[in-house]
Formats: sequence, C-alpha cells, structure tokens
Amino acid sequence: MRRYAPGRPLPPYAFVPGHWPHPRGEGGHAQGQAEPPEEALDPAAWTICEAYLYGIDLFNHGYYWEAHEAWEGPWRAAPGATPEKALLQGLIRLAAAGVKLRQGILASVRSHGEAAERLFLQALEATGGRPLCGLDLLALTGFARRVAAEQSEPEAGEPVPVRVVFADQLVLTGFA
Repeated sequence: MRRYAPGRPLPPYAFVPGHWPHPRGEGGHAQGQAEPPEEALDPAAWTICEAYLYGIDLFNHGYYWEAHEAWEGPWRAAPGATPEKALLQGLIRLAAAGVKLRQGILASVRSHGEAAERLFLQALEATGGRPLCGLDLLALTGFARRVAAEQSEPEAGEPVPVRVVFADQLVLTGFA
C-alpha cells in the first residue's frame, strides 16, 4: 500500500476505546507528545501538508483515531466555510466511523457515514466536481454512502492491534 508520508512511522497499535491505552494517556503510544500543529491545508499546495498526508496514511492502514487526530490541526487552521474545511471534516467523520465500526457501534457508524457524505457533497458542489487536495469528491461521497450502509458484525474474540475495516482506500491523484 502506498505511503504519502513515509518518513512518519505508523504507531504500534490503533486506538480503540476499551481495548488499548489512550494514545496520550499512561502507556499510550503518543504519551508525552505534543498535540499536532495547526498546519493549514492549502488546496494549491496540498502535497506539502504533512499532517494531511500522514492522516491519509494512517486511515488507509487502519489507524482511524490517529488519522482523525492528524486531520484535526489542518481542520482547525482552515478558514470558515471552505471546500477544504468540509473535506477535512468529512475525512474526520469517516475516521470516526472506522473507530465505531471496530467497537461494533453500527448506529454511530451510520451517522458518521451520513455526515461525511453530506460534507463531501458540500465540497463537491463548491468545487464544481473537480478533485480537491488530490481526492475525487464524487468517489469519496460514494465511499461515505457505503460506510453509512455498513452492517458488519463486531470484532469477535481478542481485538487485534490494527485492522483495516473499509474495502475502500483514500487514493491521492496528482501526488508525485
């Protein structure tokens, strides 16, 4: 699987509440680390936004809580009602759906998927259907719709440290 921020290592486990230590808590994989910086995501220069790219890597490899955290900084730094802010918020909602799917809370998976779909449609309308920050918004909308319809069974037995729960991946176009 392609890495977009290969210089940043993946954590030893993906946080799932109730199964692993909170990453910033006692014994967590990010204990003592600073919060991610509020690095703006410029749609004209998205290929240099490390937090955005690392979030894509984390998401694609099954680190949904961690992807959410990576995208928080760019989302907070994004100005008002912009397509990139809607994109980031939609990605954060997809990541939250991944955590909830691992927890087996399907009602939350559905609500996060539906919210992500609305946000991607908002960005799609604002961009006239053009890709945004390397992502195909129409494809993302379909991804979110499939997430909202997810009917998987909760994980059986002992949880594994990392598990990719979505068939779709976030694929960036225009990335060298």
